[in-house]
Amino acid sequence: MTSPVRPVLHLSGDKLRAALSQLIAAAEPVGGIERFAGAVKLRAEIIRSRVGGNGAMLARPAFDEIIVLLPTIRRRIGTLIGDAGWPALHAAIVALLHEAPVPDTGDQRVRAFEAALSGPGQPSPRFARDLSAELLHAAYPEHYPLMTRWVWDAKANTGALREIWHDPASGTDAVDHLIIDVPDTHETFLVLREELSQFLADQGIFRDMIWYVDLLLAQVYALYINAQGGAYLKADFQADGDPLEHTRRILGLDKKALGRANSE
Repeated sequence: MTSPVRPVLHLSGDKLRAALSQLIAAAEPVGGIERFAGAVKLRAEIIRSRVGGNGAMLARPAFDEIIVLLPTIRRRIGTLIGDAGWPALHAAIVALLHEAPVPDTGDQRVRAFEAALSGPGQPSPRFARDLSAELLHAAYPEHYPLMTRWVWDAKANTGALREIWHDPASGTDAVDHLIIDVPDTHETFLVLREELSQFLADQGIFRDMIWYVDLLLAQVYALYINAQGGAYLKADFQADGDPLEHTRRILGLDKKALGRANSE
């Protein structure tokens, strides 16, 4: 199988340093960034334990526990299950995770998952990609970086990647009117994780790199939400005064999720 072409990413060191600095400062009163990264890791472990390998034994109650931890999905999943039915959704999850570590199959898996959840003549719900991305990332974090739309959505030209982009043509970080010609493929997210891992290592962070990358990306996108405050973003990530609330919500670590998890 031919290896995919590796994209070239132009990331802004200034934007990354600013986001990390704000994250460290905001996390200090609640136990520090290490504790926060540990919570991101624990969340993935909870999802992975509920899925149970390839998802074959995943029951609807366990799936409902997973969904609580996925904020971009949990408000919409009821419609999806109502339209497709739990057996169809379960079958799509099993197919998604079957032999998922096989190299160069990630994009095909996501497309097949979306197709399985589309109605006759209808496109699949856009958040179906987020669901597939979250499940792959939690089940096989070494093989699959976080590939949700809030990290990068090439069609909409939005996501955390855009917020840390450096425009090589102008030599500036101004990207308001720039179309970023980078696909939202598995290979792109792998390269993004590699580059952010190197950045974090340069800042003295060496352990649990997978989860620190997730945390940094969530902080970047949270800063964008804070700056924009659009109606759609408010609906999904409405804050309550906590400087890390948007970051928590993006990662499924908000009070609603943790409250449900603690009651199980």
